[in-house]
Order: sequence, then C-alpha cells, then structure tokens
Amino acid sequence: MSYLITYLLINLFTYSLIAVSCFLNFGRIFVCLNVKTKNMKTIFISIATILFFTFSASAQIDLNKAVNDAQKNVEKEVNKYTKKKKKGLTNDEVIRGLKEALNVGTNNSTSSTSKMDGFYKNPLIMIPFPPEAEKVKNTVVNLGMQKQVDEFVMTLNRAAEEASKEAAPVFMEAIKGMSISDGFAILKGADNAATDYLSKKTTADLTTKFSPIIQRAIEKVQVTKYWNPVITTYNKIPGVEKQNPNLEQYITIKALEGLFKLIAGEEKKIRTDPIARINDILKKVFGSK
Repeated sequence: MSYLITYLLINLFTYSLIAVSCFLNFGRIFVCLNVKTKNMKTIFISIATILFFTFSASAQIDLNKAVNDAQKNVEKEVNKYTKKKKKGLTNDEVIRGLKEALNVGTNNSTSSTSKMDGFYKNPLIMIPFPPEAEKVKNTVVNLGMQKQVDEFVMTLNRAAEEASKEAAPVFMEAIKGMSISDGFAILKGADNAATDYLSKKTTADLTTKFSPIIQRAIEKVQVTKYWNPVITTYNKIPGVEKQNPNLEQYITIKALEGLFKLIAGEEKKIRTDPIARINDILKKVFGSK
C-alpha cells in the first residue's frame, strides 16, 4: 500500500506545480504592463477579471479531468497491486480439491444407493440377471419361472444396496491413499477425470476389500434362496451344460461399477455447478477453472 500512497502524493505535487506556474506567469504579465503604461490599473483590472473567470472555468475543467485521471490511475495501480498479491493454485491444493470432490461424491452416492431401491429402481446402475447365465434365464422363464427370476434379480440389487452401507469408508480410504502426481492434468480433464483416475488406480484393491461386504450382504438378503430354485431347475434339464456363476464376484463387480457411475455424476456437478461446491477447497479449486 505504501507504493500507492507515494503514487498519489506525486500526482498531487505535480498538479500543485501547475497551479503555481500559472500564478507566476500571471505576475510576469502584470510587471510588463505596469512599466509600459500609466493606465495599467484599469487595464489590469479588466484583464484580471477576464483571466479570473477564464482561469476559474478552465481550472474547474482541468480539476475534474485531473480527478478523473487520478481515479483511473489509482484503480489501475490497485488492480496491479491486487493481482500481484493474488496467488495461483498449487498442485497440492488441486490434489486436495480433487480428493475432496471424490469424497463428497462417494458420500452422496453411497447415501443414495444404500436406500431401498437405490440400485433396483435406478436404471443407470440396476444389476440385471448375470449375462453369462442368460441361457438359464430364458430357459426357466419358458418353464413358467418368471416370478422366481424377478425375485432373484431383486435380491441381487438388495445385496448391492446393503453393501453400500459399508462402502463409503472403503472408498475414502482408497481415495486418501491414492497417489496423484499431476493434479492440474486431472483438473483440466473431462468431467469424470478424477473418478476415472480413481477407478483405474484403486479398483483391484477395492474389489478385494469390498468382497467380504458383498458376501455378508448376500447372506443377509438371502440371494441363494432365490437363486437355487432357478439354477437347480435349469441344471436338471437333460443335455444342458450345467451352470454355476460366481454370484459374489458378479455382484461385487456390478456394485462397484454402479458406485463409480454415480461418483462420476457427482464430480460433474461439482465441476459445473457452483452450488455443489460445498466447502472452501472445492470453491477455490473448481471455481478457478
């Protein structure tokens, strides 16, 4: 700020010198006229009157212009000063912002999927009958077991919903331990760049940690109770190749895929909607893009 004060004082001094110069010139005119004529008093009074009003009007205009110019100069200097003081984002801040976005996305996503029908009634992430067992489905439906198939599909999704209740801490631990070397590359990337990075870096570890949670969920919602009648009926049909898909693995993969899709959606909101930036680090990082 001392720089700005010095700048203002210099401007004030400059305009003061201009005023003094005007008065000195006026004095010189008076001396010359006084030497050359005895009627100078009358002439002087007339000239002084004219000069006074002329100078007053001119001074008023010059003063207004000087004030406007000074104001513009001060604004320019203030802008320079504030720009110098404003610091850009560091890579560490960007990484903190990206991880916070993933944490917020995880909280919102698991809160949604852990509710009744969080998977089952959401067409974006609803878990279908295992594709590798599609032949099983078609065969038993033709045998009149549509109800049993529907109940089985519902329990697949109920297992994922139940597992979602324990998913947040697992995801957040993975986010915390995730290494990011270039936060700016992810920040300037696609709307799901951080989620995609998380998926690539942590899916294997998440699958291992999430599997026991899925196993408990399968037991709780009794998936096998609804699966056994379907697969047993199919495997008893003469000539068919017996099927026994790994349901635990299937539900684990589909549940993680569903959660990543929702987290990506939450990341996009944070990137594009200022309202979704619920804390200072999100505002700072994503508001500066």
